[in-house]
Amino acid sequence: MSTSLLHIAGLHAGYGRAQVLHGIDLRLDKGRIVTVIGPNGAGKSTLLNTLMGVLPGKGSIHYEGQPIHTMTLEERVMLGIALVPEKRELFSTMTVEDNLVLGGFRQMRLGQRQWRARIDEVYDLFPRLKERRMQVSGTLSGGERQMLAVGRALMSRPQLLMLDEPSLGLAPLIVQEILDNVKALRDTGVSILLVEQNARAALEVADYGYVLEMGSVSLHGPAQELAHDARVIETYLGAAARPAATEKA
Repeated sequence: MSTSLLHIAGLHAGYGRAQVLHGIDLRLDKGRIVTVIGPNGAGKSTLLNTLMGVLPGKGSIHYEGQPIHTMTLEERVMLGIALVPEKRELFSTMTVEDNLVLGGFRQMRLGQRQWRARIDEVYDLFPRLKERRMQVSGTLSGGERQMLAVGRALMSRPQLLMLDEPSLGLAPLIVQEILDNVKALRDTGVSILLVEQNARAALEVADYGYVLEMGSVSLHGPAQELAHDARVIETYLGAAARPAATEKA
């Protein structure tokens, strides 16, 4: 039986007086990929930023059974939570390897003497980064920058990895490569909360999904069930996802 890693109940958040999230309930079990899909402005990034401690929120957030909604961002990082933001936020004037080294801060703080060995694990996952280890990150392609952003987050050995629109602006083949890596991470025991506008790709890789609309969860269920839900197909997957009509003789 799966064990809950993250449990959110009645989460409200926003910017000043502008409330964006209205009573979100969400659960993520250990070793699973949960995706949150929805249109622009639905509150997906706000949700991740609130969970990370970037934004304040009201409600209950439990991580491994421990309440964390009053903890700072730094405290959440030290617990093993990592966020890869939509804009990647790399150090563009530093090399690929220097960006990865900076990602090892949590492991260094925890006294893990072999933390630098994690770089080789990241290179195994993203061989292209090894080829470009001494290249300035600002000169990388969009797909390579996304790989580096994920790799830097992995340097902290997170138990929960949150990804905000990892497919944004990438070619379809690169999107598939990134999502294949996400599945590989799940197989190593990393739990993943994936926020995506590309609903088709997200539901293909996820175990469970939530549809977020206007700051509220409008639908949730196993990812494969959502992928065959008529309303999800109509709104997010398009006509191409509908079953072909039977031709009349």
